[in-house]
Amino acid sequence: MVLADIQSAKDHRAIAIDKVGVKNITYPVTVLDRAHGRQHTVATVNMYVSLPHHFKGTHMSRFVEVLNEHRHGVTIQNFPAILEKIRKKLDAVSAHMEISFPYFLEKIAPVSHAASIMSYPCSFRGSVQEGTYDLVVQVKVPVTSVCPCSKAISVGGAHNQRSEVTLSVRFREFVWIEDLVHVVESRASAEVYSLLKRADEKYLTERAYNNPKFVEDIVRDVAQALLKDPNLTWFSVEAENFESIHNHNAYAYVEKY
Repeated sequence: MVLADIQSAKDHRAIAIDKVGVKNITYPVTVLDRAHGRQHTVATVNMYVSLPHHFKGTHMSRFVEVLNEHRHGVTIQNFPAILEKIRKKLDAVSAHMEISFPYFLEKIAPVSHAASIMSYPCSFRGSVQEGTYDLVVQVKVPVTSVCPCSKAISVGGAHNQRSEVTLSVRFREFVWIEDLVHVVESRASAEVYSLLKRADEKYLTERAYNNPKFVEDIVRDVAQALLKDPNLTWFSVEAENFESIHNHNAYAYVEKY
């Protein structure tokens, strides 16, 4: 019995579709980890292709078929090959894929040296079209910021808050997620940990107080460090402070073309 292939039927509306595909696939993947070689995590995957005006639809199952072939190793290095395989398998001009996943790093508390695991939301966003490949790696890093103005005008203390810095980069050669995290954490008032003892809390509180940063300071300091890296061809840095004494968030963004 021959089953009808409705997706390949002709469409007469003469309207091409920029992106069509599948979204929100929850999938186990393996990514590179500098300390341990590889790290197993769970990703949310979106996959799309362009659709010519004369095709009625795309073959959704083929996206998952390609993903199945690479579930044991989705890396920055093989992202172009995965995209090209999607493009060819669906006979498309362009292909796009977004993979979002938690990346785990062990952190050591500064005084007690207690070990704990931190989770950093990461994503790879790639596309390929007519031999041109593009990939953006993004990581979100929680940090602490202390308000310089509050410190300057207060007799004692200063308001502080947890902040989220989102760093996105394009690059010539391989980049480690760990290095991107370090660039951000080292430019904040202080780092954030999942496990701290009292001696650690004292150290970090005093460190942050002696290193106050506006959101403007954080994005500028991170950008200043990234500008020195010749491997990076583009980046954006955004910082958002979840304010402790205001009913709004403070925000700053800088981009290098």
